[in-house]
Amino acid sequence: MIIKKETVDGIPVYHVSKNYDDTIMTNKMNTYVEKSDIKDVIEDDADVYTEDGKLLLRFRKKVIPQEKSEMFYDNIIDFAKLISSNRGNATGSDKRNVYDNPKVMSNIFGYFDRWSPSQKVIFRNSGIKPIVDVRECRFNQDYPEKYKKTIPLIQEIDKLYKKLTPEHYKAQRKKANQTHFKIPGTAFTTITTNINFRTTIHCDKGDDIEGFGNLAVIEHGKYTGGETCFPQYGIGVNVRGGDVLFMDVHQPHGNLPINKKTEDTTRLSIVCYLRKNVWLRTKNKTKRMYDKHNATMKNLRKPK
Repeated sequence: MIIKKETVDGIPVYHVSKNYDDTIMTNKMNTYVEKSDIKDVIEDDADVYTEDGKLLLRFRKKVIPQEKSEMFYDNIIDFAKLISSNRGNATGSDKRNVYDNPKVMSNIFGYFDRWSPSQKVIFRNSGIKPIVDVRECRFNQDYPEKYKKTIPLIQEIDKLYKKLTPEHYKAQRKKANQTHFKIPGTAFTTITTNINFRTTIHCDKGDDIEGFGNLAVIEHGKYTGGETCFPQYGIGVNVRGGDVLFMDVHQPHGNLPINKKTEDTTRLSIVCYLRKNVWLRTKNKTKRMYDKHNATMKNLRKPK
């Protein structure tokens, strides 16, 4: 809950204390955020700090150019609508059998540090062991021209990240500069897209612990809800088209229900991050190794 408000350089700055202690919060993990958990929803530019002085989030309205958002949307939307069952940590399921997990429209592109089941079969049948346990995602491989057209928006988010949270950005960009397995010209290795996905309360895993999370939204159609919330602090943020939210994703967070006004309403959320294992497994590897590895992976998928 908000315990103090001030204005710094024209930006409202809020200080918040815990609404729930750590024991209660542990019991709420992997459940849905409810409206009763949230005392205040931020609608405009703001910085939020915890009572011990740590930055919880930084929110800015209408800072992403619409033309870059629309180019991203047009080129990613078909891929983003594919159904996934591997988001157990954010769907309320902790089952290891993904076939039992809820089905959601949540997908990744860029680079990842786990092999898909089909890739494992190819390795077994071919007898080939990959150079590194990092993969170029299918979207990059199958639709290289579409992938290139998503990059301007990702680079725009990167610029805002550098401007608004420079200390976190500097630590993450240093790591990104040590690997060729990344989105060109950014501090990110990986992008997650979610469509109309109400996540349960969770903490992000596998990303750079020194970095900061981010969220941008592209919306087609009308809806209410979907606020990104930090229930332990009783605060939410209404992130809409053109906005950007930088946040401590290692704090428990989730979002409120998305109430679509029409059946075809689409709320596409975009999260850009650096996956720790992508960096660890590929740092200081040469461009030659990068090209050879990616070429090998593509050749393995070609029909014989």
